[in-house]
Amino acid sequence: MTVAENLTQIQKNIKQACDKAGRNPEDITIIGVTKYVTIERALEAVQSGIRHVGENRLEGLLEKHQNIGEQAIWHFIGTLQSRKVKDVIHMIDYIHSLDRKSLAKEINKRTDKPVDCFVQVNVSGEESKHGLQPENIETFIDMLRNYPNIRVVGLMTMAPHLDDENVLRDIFRSLHKLKSNIQDKRWTHAPCQYLSMGMSNDYQTAIEEGATHIRIGSSLVGPYEEQG
Repeated sequence: MTVAENLTQIQKNIKQACDKAGRNPEDITIIGVTKYVTIERALEAVQSGIRHVGENRLEGLLEKHQNIGEQAIWHFIGTLQSRKVKDVIHMIDYIHSLDRKSLAKEINKRTDKPVDCFVQVNVSGEESKHGLQPENIETFIDMLRNYPNIRVVGLMTMAPHLDDENVLRDIFRSLHKLKSNIQDKRWTHAPCQYLSMGMSNDYQTAIEEGATHIRIGSSLVGPYEEQG
């Protein structure tokens, strides 16, 4: 199927999930995850109406940014090594994987304007997943006030690949509650109004539980399993 056809189906699914949850589909941002596909396929996604593009490797970002550039809003969705911040910081609009002080310090150092960041939370507790433990989120985000070039716009998590919808819902609800707790602080440096959660296999459930940004790879651009 073409990307346009895939996108049409995804939009129908989003509307269905939003109707079920009493939400507006316009409040959902689709991030097209293009890390496993060619430049041509990524361009097809943009030309089909995808405005937000997500990459998780420096090499893929450089390659696609060179060919797509300002036609897209760029999200870095993978683990970002501190030493590579200087290479990506001026190409990206959002970072979805802020999870440690050393990374925050490097981001703050390498730019002269606030960068919109999602703090990554390991809600599921899986050892293979990156991110802060939920109980450490408030202290970490409070500390980020010391870095004026970081703006915490939301939280991000990756759910395990499971068929048990109840487990997934618990994870997404937990992140939603954490977001609400941070919002209640009314911190200037951390408006924390967004939730980046949900991928090809679980984005409808994530939307029902409050996701604002969904990271869609295989369902949109090809039969690849996204991880990020």
